[in-house]
Amino acid sequence: MQITEARPKVTLVVRMAASVANYDYIMDWEFQTDGLIRPKVGLSGILMVKGTPYDHTSQIPPQEYLYGTLLADNVIGVIHDHFINYCLDMDIDGEPNSFVKVNLKRHQTSPEEDSRRSYLKAVRNVAKTEKDAEIRLKLYDPSEFHVINPNKKTKVGNPVGYKVVPGGTAASLLDAEDPPQKRAAFTNNQIWVTPYNESEQWAGGLFVYQSQGDDTLEVWAKRDRGIENKDIVVWYTIGFHHIPCQEDYPIMPTVSSSFDLKPVNFFDRNPILRMPPTFEDDLPVCKPRDLA
Repeated sequence: MQITEARPKVTLVVRMAASVANYDYIMDWEFQTDGLIRPKVGLSGILMVKGTPYDHTSQIPPQEYLYGTLLADNVIGVIHDHFINYCLDMDIDGEPNSFVKVNLKRHQTSPEEDSRRSYLKAVRNVAKTEKDAEIRLKLYDPSEFHVINPNKKTKVGNPVGYKVVPGGTAASLLDAEDPPQKRAAFTNNQIWVTPYNESEQWAGGLFVYQSQGDDTLEVWAKRDRGIENKDIVVWYTIGFHHIPCQEDYPIMPTVSSSFDLKPVNFFDRNPILRMPPTFEDDLPVCKPRDLA
């Protein structure tokens, strides 16, 4: 096969590192030449542990729950969660935007209509209020989540937009009245959409550890304000359930997850075609090394 031309896909990475208690969080924003934006987080650090009188699993009574994993002599790694919430002021080609849930559905046909028995169709629903835009991900209810500018169209008439492509996430299993869950009520949905408000910036409250859950994203969204064709903010949460294992102790190998913001009808064609091509003469020539 002869390669005559190729166009490279280049990624610009903007990175921030934050140490929060016993963990280090590597926060990346990847900007790619095809218009894709990928927020990514990597977790590492010193594992959270507690003491125990046991130094072997054979000593643990069957009815006793450790709420973790025995990792070393008298050391238990505690089961816990990590949730990272992203506040995305999208402004797709201007401030007035709308949130659209695009459901992928099966269209059933009859034998009289067609030799095919089913087709796929996309059903678009524009969210009118905040309640309409609360999303809990469902594997067997496939959907796309578009943020569009209904006032700007491509040359063939599609509204310009970007879509939120969910990555690894998790749902909290804590009781709704548990104090940590009251503060972290933003984890009740993976996606929220609110109208832009300069005072609404911190999904878990301004001072999280002092919050009683009365100044969180869930409280703001209960107002059920209008969000159609307005300056809106999309909130997305990455989640990790962490059941520790011995490989995590004492320093945990980095665990990563991400989600994508991908153009959907934002460009009239593939934007990477504007990149200068790479021809065969530009490619490296690999030759076997003479070991004689």
